[in-house]
Formats: sequence, structure tokens, C-alpha cells
Amino acid sequence: MQYDFDEIIPRHGTHCVKWDSLENSNILPMWVADMDFRTAPAIVKAIQQRAEHGIFGYTHVPDTYYQAITNWFARRHHWQIEREWIIYTSSVVPALSAIIKALTVPGEKVLIQTPVYNCFFSSIRNNGCEIITNPLIYAGNTFTVNYDELEAKTADPAVKVMLLCNPHNPAGRVWTREELTRIGNICLRNGVTVVADEIHCELVMPGHTYTPFASLSEEFLRHSVTCVSPSKAFNTAGLQIANIVCADADMRAEIDRAMNINEVCDVNPFGVAGTIAAYNEGEEWLSQLLDYLHRNYQHMKTFCTEHLPQFPITALEGTYLVWMDCRALQMPSETLAERLSREAKLQLNAGTMYGTEGEGFMRWNIACPKAVMLEGLKRFENFVTRR
Repeated sequence: MQYDFDEIIPRHGTHCVKWDSLENSNILPMWVADMDFRTAPAIVKAIQQRAEHGIFGYTHVPDTYYQAITNWFARRHHWQIEREWIIYTSSVVPALSAIIKALTVPGEKVLIQTPVYNCFFSSIRNNGCEIITNPLIYAGNTFTVNYDELEAKTADPAVKVMLLCNPHNPAGRVWTREELTRIGNICLRNGVTVVADEIHCELVMPGHTYTPFASLSEEFLRHSVTCVSPSKAFNTAGLQIANIVCADADMRAEIDRAMNINEVCDVNPFGVAGTIAAYNEGEEWLSQLLDYLHRNYQHMKTFCTEHLPQFPITALEGTYLVWMDCRALQMPSETLAERLSREAKLQLNAGTMYGTEGEGFMRWNIACPKAVMLEGLKRFENFVTRR
């Protein structure tokens, strides 16, 4: 079956954060990370069938849910997850918060690699921990790890956890086996537990391969926790479901306790039905989506080369989030975001949302029909031209 990702589906009036939370309905939103595509038909059908029952009480998570997850990761990513390693929860952000609560005490330190997903900052602060940054190195329109600094900072005995974003948002990197191995060995040497946010794991561009951090070795598996969800790849964030994978029984018990303290241990029936359908029946839809996203990126790269040569974009290996270097404007990112919204009717994310290293950059969400993306680029070009 061929899926139509060019279809423009109106989202105004659906209580949609991306489209309905903006002051002006004429603003084109290319910011928050959800997609403007309908999810896979198999997911829609599964939710419709569940809705027809008409009773939506407390949900028991069935064996078929765990089977769908373990079969998917074994088939697509060669990672054999055991059922007992899985803890379900409402989404990845509450999961990260509960994991930090389980693995640290207030006053200890958590390391992140900036620029990075903004909720990492709040999850650390909300647990009374100190943020330690290991800024990524930006050069040649891509990002790499500063391993010497990572070694030095993880040597601090107060650093207990490293939050690893794999694939990385907003850098667009899909970390290689070699890079992940080097990161993991540094953390092992220094007694730091790796907590891998792998929510974007399915969104990988041609020529790149997602490697689950925990799949690399038994030691990495036992000294890490992984968070995954179908929400980014299948555009189901509103279904509110995610999974924590933790092989170490003692660590898993601490996380389960923290989940109950934070009261994020329940899920809804539509999330369960949607996850089973996504992992059992959504593979062909996902394959076509990835082709479309890659073509969108290629179109954006061509447009920027021809019309916006002063605004290079990162090499996109994974996610649908493109990092644009806007330093040629010599304007603070937050000012630029505000002016683009007000003057160009274009909503992007200011780079400083992701740490001070994001100053001068903007994040674009290109998970939309090609025509919508090109309209956003034209609005940006017109804004730059008028200045």
C-alpha cells in the first residue's frame, strides 16, 4: 500500500499544541516535535476497534504488548529484550525523571551533552541534582563528542548518571557503535550509569544505523537504562505511552519504586492498543515515512544551498529535526524566534532552549508535507531578505 505524506491535513481546532497554542492562526508551526502526518492506518484501526467497546476503565497490559516490543527490537535492531526488563509508563520525560530519582540523591550530578533536548534540564533540576555539561563539538555541519572532557567530568565522584540522547536531538547525530562504545567505556571506568533516551531510534536516515546502547555488551546492558516509545516514529505522542528497559533487577526495583512515588505507573487503553499495532503492523508505513523525511531533508538542503547559503544546516543522520546555523544574523536566538513568529509568521525553536551552546541556532521540524516545509523556508528567506 502506498501512503500519501503529501496530504495537507488541517490540525487547527483539534486542541493541538503545535497549531492551536499559537496566538495567530496564520503562523506556520515548525517547532514542537510531532508530525503533521496521520499515523499508520493499522494504529487508527486498532484504536477505533478499542473505542467501539465503549468502556475505558483501568487497563491491564497484556502479554501481546510485551511480545510486540521484544519482537520489534529483535527483528529491527538485533536487540533481544527480556519481558521482565520492561517497565511501562506514560511517556519518556516522566520516565527520565523517575530514573534520575531512583539513581541519585539530591545534590549529586547528572551529565548531559549539549545542545540537547530541553526536558533533560528540568528532569535533573526537579530531582534536586546539579547539571554538568559535556558540550558537543560543532564543526563541518555536524557534531562530535569531546571525549577528553567527558573523561574528566565523569571522573568527578559526584557524577552518578549520564543522560545519553541516541539518536541525538537536536544535533541530528545517530551515534555509531564505535562512538557509543567509547562513551560507555568512559562511563564504566568512572562508575557512571548511562540513561539512554532512544525515543527517536526508528527515525534514521539512509546510510546510518541506530545501535541500542545496551545491546553493545553485557556490561553496558547491566550498567544502563534505556527509554523507548513508538510516539515519535508513529506520531502517537498523545497516546501517552513509553517503556523503560532495565536488565539489572536491583536497579529496576529502584526505578519501579520511583515510578510509584512519582505516580506515573499507569497507562491508557489506547496507548496499549496503538503500541501493539505499531510494532506488529506498522513497519511498511514507517519505511515509507523514512523515505519521505529523507526527501524532505534533501529538498531543504538544496533550498538552503541555493537561497540561504549563509545559513548552513547540520547533516541529518536521524530524527526529523534540523539544526540551522543562523549566526550570520548576529541576533540572539530568542529574539530571532520572536521576530520570525511576529514578522514572518513562522514558528521555530530557539537554539538556546537546548543549552547555551545553542545560541545563534534554530531548530526546524520538517515532519510535514513538502509543500508546507517549502512555505516555511520561503517565509524564512523573505524575512532575511527584508532585514
